[in-house]
Amino acid sequence: MSVEPLQAADPVPYGQLVPVTVHFDDLDALGMLHNSRYPLLVERAWAEYWHGFGFGFDGDWAAAGDMCNVIKEMRVSYERPVTSAGRFAAHLWVERLGRTGLTYGFRICDADGTGTYAHGHRVLVRVDAGTLRPTPWSDRARAIAADLLKPETAGAAADAA
Repeated sequence: MSVEPLQAADPVPYGQLVPVTVHFDDLDALGMLHNSRYPLLVERAWAEYWHGFGFGFDGDWAAAGDMCNVIKEMRVSYERPVTSAGRFAAHLWVERLGRTGLTYGFRICDADGTGTYAHGHRVLVRVDAGTLRPTPWSDRARAIAADLLKPETAGAAADAA
């Protein structure tokens, strides 16, 4: 996998830091990262994370498996602007793992996990490629996602089981 796992000394106590790059052309006329680029950076970080486990999409929705999913909801709160190109990180974690749905949290932060620029969550629903109706996540995807559960979420899930 291309994404390095967190170590005990890392500044984030849960989830995964994935490096992201802000390019000069991502900045708006005021020299700030354009608001639409924050979700794009998160999307690219998640794609890299899952790709590291062999998940991907090559144009065939029927073969895409767990990558065949749709966004039900997305929320982004902007804390402070990114005002330069360079290396940053997306801090990724799972807040809720359901049978067909998945809510993940994210932060765009400094490369070392400090200094939050934006944060939010996104709700995904796994769908069947033929019917576009909700369908369960595979056991493999569930196991990978479960490793990213935020600690208080993981405890609540264990209590509910």
